[in-house]
Amino acid sequence: MSGFWSGWVKFLVVLNLGITFLLFILALRIKIPTRADGTTGHVWAHGVLREGVRKLPRWWIVFSALTFVVGVAYLALYPGFGGFKGLLDWTSTQELERDADANDARFQAAIEPLRPLSIEQIAADPRSAAIGHRLYLDNCAACHGSEARGNQALGAPDLADRDWLYGGDSAALLASISDGRNGVMPPWGSALGRDGVNEVASYVLSLSGVDAPQDWVAAGKLRFEMMCASCHGADGRGNPALGAPNLTDNVWLYGGDFSSVAASIREGRSGVMPAWRSRLSEDEMRAIAAWVVAQGHHAAGS
Repeated sequence: MSGFWSGWVKFLVVLNLGITFLLFILALRIKIPTRADGTTGHVWAHGVLREGVRKLPRWWIVFSALTFVVGVAYLALYPGFGGFKGLLDWTSTQELERDADANDARFQAAIEPLRPLSIEQIAADPRSAAIGHRLYLDNCAACHGSEARGNQALGAPDLADRDWLYGGDSAALLASISDGRNGVMPPWGSALGRDGVNEVASYVLSLSGVDAPQDWVAAGKLRFEMMCASCHGADGRGNPALGAPNLTDNVWLYGGDFSSVAASIREGRSGVMPAWRSRLSEDEMRAIAAWVVAQGHHAAGS
């Protein structure tokens, strides 16, 4: 804090304390003129109510005096009086660093036994996987949801099912968390036209068992084989190497109704999973991957 601002803050503190203390003293010493009956002469409700004057109660005087003592003591011990650091030399930064160090020590003690274990072994132990759940909530839930069910508005996939864009083994999951992913679906609206988009959308929906006009499905199949099969495969089952989703399982990133599928074909999609390597340690990323694996196991057993 510069000398000017430090002086300005000190001036405001002294001014406010001075004014409030002066009002406190005046409240004790000033005598309000009253009549013989102890009232001021002010009346309301046609003379029914009259304003009386009483001395301030002792508890109020004591309590108010103590607030001044506490306020001055606080400004002497802690920062608050301009650039003065306080006699205790306390700072919020030091307290944050102390708490962060203590939390890190607790985390290291909890994670140490998990380091020799594989991600699958960690996932098999509910108490160990719970560490990853806490980290997941802190870092991943904003996009994928607190229960890992995904968010179609963002194109964030459901992590609690058995459907994986880039593979569901531990190595693929860890790579997705540490290095991120960039998925791109190119727009085909200009190449296909309105009718072509509708035909391909109908065929894609038919792959997952949705009824659609058969003439559209037949025409869409031909267009799909020419323009889409190179990424999604001739059978529409996707390609984890490219992050091309399986179109036959009725699991949809951006919604599975006709208009959503047609919009994906017409306008394309661009999904980004950020890389967490710079924010999370290897231990933390392994713990998150283990919890995600555990959710897939739960889905398989349900």
